[in-house]
Amino acid sequence: MTVFHLLRHGEHVLRGRVLAGRTPGVGLSGRGRAEIAAVAERLAEERVAALCSSPLQRARETAEIVAGRLDLPIECREDVIELDFGEWTGLTFDAVRLDERWRLWSTCRSIATVPGGESMRQVQERVVKALFELHQAHPDGTVVVVSHGDVIRAALLFALGMPLDFYSRIEVGLSSISTIQIDNSGIRVLGVNERPRLSA
Repeated sequence: MTVFHLLRHGEHVLRGRVLAGRTPGVGLSGRGRAEIAAVAERLAEERVAALCSSPLQRARETAEIVAGRLDLPIECREDVIELDFGEWTGLTFDAVRLDERWRLWSTCRSIATVPGGESMRQVQERVVKALFELHQAHPDGTVVVVSHGDVIRAALLFALGMPLDFYSRIEVGLSSISTIQIDNSGIRVLGVNERPRLSA
């Protein structure tokens, strides 16, 4: 049995300003670092066997904080990287919503593809494949995977047997942990959107 803690990266410096996507050089904000430090304390309560991360800076900085607390190396994996937002990368959210193609993307994730980017099906295929590869590598361990909101939602929808069009029904907040388990009997969701608690 492999337990996966799917950790969304902490708040980044461009939050709310533009669609960061795969933009390089986007690091964590001060709040993001504080929240991930709290998450690291929470994960220290468990025996974590491996730590994997998206290669994007905000994810790597998140993983580095966790790695420092858990004394684990980080395995960077391209297959858990952020969804490729293609032409929308770096645009303001208002500008993206003005694109007539946004409506299809926001309502029909099962059939839509980001212009010049990925479809949700492509994202789901790569993240699920990554999880099953990690299950083979750690059949009796706990693995932390640092990734992004769309990627984690795609994994959760697969585990729940839900269509991709139900994407917006699952909340995956910044710095949150969602937990799934894979064993010989299949896959199940143990928890969704566990958020860190910061002291006042």
